[in-house]
Amino acid sequence: MSFSVIQSLPTPQEVINQYALSDNLKSIKARRDAEIKNIFEDKEDKMVLVIGPCSADCEKSVLEYVLKLADLQEKVKEKLLLIPRIYTNKPRTNGLGYKGIMHQPNPKEKPNIANGLLALRRLHLKCFSESGLSAADEMLYPDVLGYLDDLLSYIAVGARSVENQQHRLVSSGVDVPVGMKNPTSGDLSVMFNAIYAAQNQHAFAYKQTEVHTSGNPLTHVILRGYSTSAGESISNYHYEDLKRVDALYKKHPTLQNPAIVVDTNHANSGKNYKEQPRIAYNVMESRADNPVLKKLVKGLMIESYLQEGRQEVGEGIYGKSITDACLGWNDTEKLVYNLAEMV
Repeated sequence: MSFSVIQSLPTPQEVINQYALSDNLKSIKARRDAEIKNIFEDKEDKMVLVIGPCSADCEKSVLEYVLKLADLQEKVKEKLLLIPRIYTNKPRTNGLGYKGIMHQPNPKEKPNIANGLLALRRLHLKCFSESGLSAADEMLYPDVLGYLDDLLSYIAVGARSVENQQHRLVSSGVDVPVGMKNPTSGDLSVMFNAIYAAQNQHAFAYKQTEVHTSGNPLTHVILRGYSTSAGESISNYHYEDLKRVDALYKKHPTLQNPAIVVDTNHANSGKNYKEQPRIAYNVMESRADNPVLKKLVKGLMIESYLQEGRQEVGEGIYGKSITDACLGWNDTEKLVYNLAEMV
């Protein structure tokens, strides 16, 4: 086989021991998790915003962003629950390019995954301890979840992973909401099969052990748009799309806690980050026009950073995305205030 061993990796427990969660932070996270759960179980009228950079590439700028988000959270707490998007692994369509802080703690240096596992844990812990906001991350590699699962309050399974068996089974053992994105093909049946799998019990092999899971009743839909065979972006956030998901939930009556989170970027925006506010407002208007949708649509995903747009690795512009383009802070703040008024 054409594998070369580079180095052994620290175990999850070794990394957790180095960057441990205090009892106080555990209590804060338990309260946050309970509030998020109440939203998805329709016990609170608030909405969730999973919001932050496309990829968390720099500890200093991500922390500054999350601290700004914490100040904003206090001002909109009656209407919105903000979950920082701290994505430490980046899926790549063709496998090339910056793959996230786990691969490259410094985007300008060669990959070092041993250091990356420490860096991603340190980043999440530092942001949580200084802001009080437990975060979201994407489960790109199920085995990596063990390094972070005590810190995360929301997990996303991406469009390229949603059909993968291990992602579905591991999601069935997670204790926080897991959003399943529709695949890049747009086939909603794939997403619903993933939700059904994750909400049920399973026995399977995980990290060299045989495990049994109890099922995750908080697994739900994320609509992110899709692409045609010609590469054209097709959105799926409109009123008719939301109604279609409602109809599919009704065809799966055993699914618990029906919910939709709309991703305002990616194929929904045609990767035009400036369209995100318009899309968010459109979703809110759909909620306002239909009491069924108001109950069903629980949140939005928004890509946002300190500086708007994107840059290439090495340009060195502080707080600007090196992957997908993001809203800047000023537009983000305005958007969040407007959304709070629309809830």
